[in-house]
Amino acid sequence: MDRSNRNTIIAAAIIFFGFGIVAFLMPKIMLAVGKYSTFAAGAIAVCFVAAFFLVFWLRGRSRRGG
Repeated sequence: MDRSNRNTIIAAAIIFFGFGIVAFLMPKIMLAVGKYSTFAAGAIAVCFVAAFFLVFWLRGRSRRGG
């Protein structure tokens, strides 16, 4: 395994770990926000899922060089 592959694996592990923690806490976050607005709670869930794919899309774009 060369340095580039190792850095990619480390970055992916950090991203997955971070999103895993937020996913674990997502029900509590949505219930807390849902007390004020159900639309806002749904928007938070949609933003979470979109952010997951956006992070990896942006990382792939930066690795390809543009």
